[in-house]
Amino acid sequence: MKTLKLISAGLVLAALAGCMKTQDETSGYIGPQKVEIAPGSTMTPEVMLSLGRLGDPQLSPDGSKILFGVSYQSIAENRSCRNLYLCNPDGSGRVQLTRYAKSVSCARWSPDGKFIYFVQGGQIWKAPVSGNKLGRKVKISDIPNGVSEFAISPDGAQIMFISTIRSAVETPADKGLDKAQAYATEDLMYRHWDHWVTEIPRTYVAALSDGITLDKSYDLLCTDELFELPTEPFGGIEQLSWAPDSRHIAYSCRKLTGKRYAFSTDTEIYVHDILSGNTVQIPMHGGYDTDPVWSPDGKHIAWISMERDGYEADQQRLMVCDVDLSTPEEPVISNIRRLASGFDQDCAGIVWDGPDAIYFNSLVREAVQSIFRITLDGAEPLRVTPGDWWYDFNSPFAILDGRLLTSYSSLNFPNELVAVELGEDGTATGFERITHENDAIFGQLTDPVSESWQIPTVDGKSMQAWVTFPPHFDPTKTYPAITIVLGGPQGSNSQDWSYRWCYRLMAEQGYIVIRPNRRGTTAFGQEWKEEISGDYIGLNMQDYLAAAKTLKAKPYVGKMACCGASYGGYSAYYLMGIHGDVFDCFVAHAGIFDEAELWFTTEEMWFPNFDNGGLQIAEFADDLTMGKNIGKTGENAWGGIAQAGAPYSSAPKAVRHYTHSPKDAIQNWHTPILCIHGGMDFRIPYTQGMAAFNAAQMMGVPSKLVVFPEETHWVLQPQNALYWHDTYFDWLDRWCK
Repeated sequence: MKTLKLISAGLVLAALAGCMKTQDETSGYIGPQKVEIAPGSTMTPEVMLSLGRLGDPQLSPDGSKILFGVSYQSIAENRSCRNLYLCNPDGSGRVQLTRYAKSVSCARWSPDGKFIYFVQGGQIWKAPVSGNKLGRKVKISDIPNGVSEFAISPDGAQIMFISTIRSAVETPADKGLDKAQAYATEDLMYRHWDHWVTEIPRTYVAALSDGITLDKSYDLLCTDELFELPTEPFGGIEQLSWAPDSRHIAYSCRKLTGKRYAFSTDTEIYVHDILSGNTVQIPMHGGYDTDPVWSPDGKHIAWISMERDGYEADQQRLMVCDVDLSTPEEPVISNIRRLASGFDQDCAGIVWDGPDAIYFNSLVREAVQSIFRITLDGAEPLRVTPGDWWYDFNSPFAILDGRLLTSYSSLNFPNELVAVELGEDGTATGFERITHENDAIFGQLTDPVSESWQIPTVDGKSMQAWVTFPPHFDPTKTYPAITIVLGGPQGSNSQDWSYRWCYRLMAEQGYIVIRPNRRGTTAFGQEWKEEISGDYIGLNMQDYLAAAKTLKAKPYVGKMACCGASYGGYSAYYLMGIHGDVFDCFVAHAGIFDEAELWFTTEEMWFPNFDNGGLQIAEFADDLTMGKNIGKTGENAWGGIAQAGAPYSSAPKAVRHYTHSPKDAIQNWHTPILCIHGGMDFRIPYTQGMAAFNAAQMMGVPSKLVVFPEETHWVLQPQNALYWHDTYFDWLDRWCK
């Protein structure tokens, strides 16, 4: 009996320990919420924020399971949490793998399918997977600065991971003053989009073991130079690619610092041999070269390339080269060529289909994102998903049994997994939804209806616009309307779902929403895209007015608002001075009010240097401390840098640009405006929003200023997002209903 009691006590202690661990792991867990919507009611911001956000699908090595993540938000706790799920390729057998209170990201299968690796709390973990169950997780890394993402080599023996190193920006902690806070610099790019650049990303390679540390890893760049790998601010592990031989890595890197970095977009593709340490460059010497992907046989690399250095919206060309690894320490690059040379849209999302064909996606003239397939023999691309499928399809994450496994979204629902059926000619014959993360909520709502309109422009062209109507729209009634002025400025209004600019949510509040694809949008060819650079105040503004007037002329439209963010915020501020009486109120989020001030306070200098009227590739003298002119004309260069897009430039388009900033027409302002900005927005600093609000107040214009001190160019915290939406719709209702 005593033995039995001891055993029982041991079992109890073990059970208690297990319960405490489970409670620790799951305490604060955020998962799907039960949302009940009264019959006849519409979506609210609270309902939208309760939706599950699905992403990062990964097919298991044997093709039997799809691993993916879903995050949910808690307004009360003001945070989100992401956990892992599994389903069969047809969507059946869906199970939740994890119920952690801390988010899980970058989940990947081991090559043999026996383990799942993931990032949690800034470190790499692994857990065995058997059927639909995940075993006990084990932390396998101890990296002081943490890990953001990783990629496992095809043979499963090695791993590359992204961490950070100290930058050149000095802080008091460097001098032992741990309670002081300051940032000191003697060069540019000391902050970027949403953070002070005290650290920069760096990629390391290590053996895949249970003890990954920095002293057992090596820096892939093999240099003390402060180059980023991957490139900030949006680059991730997709900028590096393991070769099938698990010995070579292709990566994209801008090997520049300081002022050269700030004025240049010249990232190049490199091939690195991890055994010899040798690196070979694919010689492009232009703008962005990104997203390298090896072919399955290791004989080719495909990537996305922009031709002009300094022009971040140049055409995204699909490039490929041959790679000879017969002498592995000295890879030989040859036959660099562009695929789809006659294709006039941007390419993205490279996925190899065997050794001789590639799938990619592109925003095209129907204002939808479609999947294409191209072979290496020089043929033109085959459009897989047709233009009358009004969805945005991403590139496939897997090709299985004659189907493309991918994800898609629309104006009516966020990202879901979908299987695209292929016919004998390779084009899509149908599709079937795999996941249904938010059907329980959307099943209680009536979908808004959207239409694609063609609108005449002032110069005799035709412009596409999406128009979304409220649920149960009745053309005999009168509705308020919203004209969306797009950010970018190079971007597109497609079937994209957004949690900030949620057009379904706007329609569900009773508004008709028009989204014109004005000059500068990317889906309608390079010529249409480039008509905005150096002409911010020109035809694209007339495009907006043409769209607004076309919609407002309809008998079912009453008052109208104009709303936008970033360049859309600039557009709102500028239209305030020229619209006459087209709009009844404005909303500008993170907008540009004073272009000259922005030149001196933003960070990515290549963008205004080109787009503000410079229209030139990046050029530098050998010595940037010199004040001599450089460049083809010998003009508009200072400090050894060509700066034709500067407010002190004499380039005609730059002079026009800066003499017609939104601030220069405030005497014409007479329409109520809401100005919103994030205090941590370093792309367009919040003083721009303050200046616009102050100007409106001084002109006697009804106006409101909202500053989120902890938010950036975006509003990400759930309670801030709810306050943003409440304020947005209160303002619209006040002036348009």
